[in-house]
Amino acid sequence: MKNKPIYLDYQATTPCDPRVFAIMAPYFTEVFGNAASRSHAYGWEAEDAVSKARAQVANALGATEKEIIFTSGSTEAINLALKGVVDMYGKKDAACPGHIVTSLAEHKAVLDTCKHLETQGVEVTYLKPDRTGRHSAAQVAEALRDDTLLVAIMWVNNEVGSINPIEDIGKLCKERGVLFFSDATQAVGKIPIDVEAAGVDLLCLSGHKVYGPKGVGALYVRRRKPRVRLVAQMDGGGHERGMRSGTLNVPAIVGLGAACELAVQELDKDRAHSRALRDRFEKIIFENLDHVHINGDPEHRVDLCSNLSFSYVEGESLIMGISGLAVSSGSACTSASLEPSHVLMSMGVGDELAHSSIRFGFGRFATDSDVDEAAKETIAAVKKLRELSPLYEMVQEGIDLSTVTWTAH
Repeated sequence: MKNKPIYLDYQATTPCDPRVFAIMAPYFTEVFGNAASRSHAYGWEAEDAVSKARAQVANALGATEKEIIFTSGSTEAINLALKGVVDMYGKKDAACPGHIVTSLAEHKAVLDTCKHLETQGVEVTYLKPDRTGRHSAAQVAEALRDDTLLVAIMWVNNEVGSINPIEDIGKLCKERGVLFFSDATQAVGKIPIDVEAAGVDLLCLSGHKVYGPKGVGALYVRRRKPRVRLVAQMDGGGHERGMRSGTLNVPAIVGLGAACELAVQELDKDRAHSRALRDRFEKIIFENLDHVHINGDPEHRVDLCSNLSFSYVEGESLIMGISGLAVSSGSACTSASLEPSHVLMSMGVGDELAHSSIRFGFGRFATDSDVDEAAKETIAAVKKLRELSPLYEMVQEGIDLSTVTWTAH
């Protein structure tokens, strides 16, 4: 494909690091055994590779090997965690099996799973984030009930990059004897992760967010203090300690392990690189455009993320106007929708600003020249669209739009 757009959508997915692919490659052809075949050398070789990857993933989380369950990605891990907890610990034959606390700003994988559980009688409290997209432990505490089974609060928001105070929430959950699940899909490889220090009982991640392959992920399930048990959501074979049946995808698991190892080794380097690119981009944007707003928490956000709203510009038009850039107007899973971001709306961002938001993501393989070209194209597109906006013209003339009385014809 000639003249491919500049890729600045690292929250949606990351390219597989060539070093990761090189490690994976032999497991497609040379080391092709089934990791569950324990009667011959082909299976042993595959099993050894899976064990190594399990240790690599565990090390990235501050966990132990036996606490890692391989899945097809975070969405499956989320379903296993939430449904598995309810099936294991929920009250049987009761109108309300139990209660879950989560956030309106969660990924759709959590929200849709919770909606499904509501059809089974589970009651769910959806917390509204603050204007920066974060939750406090005090807010979670107010929502807890005697029958609360699980708190599900993401570590890093996928759209605005805000980092939640996970350690505070984890401490609260421990004190109250409530299980704590955190979606760390956007956190692993972006900030240090330690499930012990954070008091997290269940956690998910996906390979394609950390420069690994797509279609593979993991669920961390705590084994002690407390020992968390889950009811499997797929039957057949008893793989993964009986929690997730199915032949293991050895090449992808090897890739996930290698990607996690690199993420740990290069965390500081990757963060500094992404932060420099993001700051460079935002500096150019704010020097050349007015009425631009940062969505999220400028002080508590991951380094790769810049979610900006451009007032007096319609988001879909802006996306079309910057066709030379691969960016997003929200989560990759919902960006096909013309509805404003559910995350921004839950944060209290107005409808107009929510519709004019663009998520820029900077990562390992982005360059200064990518950033400069992206900023140049964005500035040109915004200025062109604002030339067509009577509202922007009125603001430039000093008119306070909040004082204008609008009449319908």
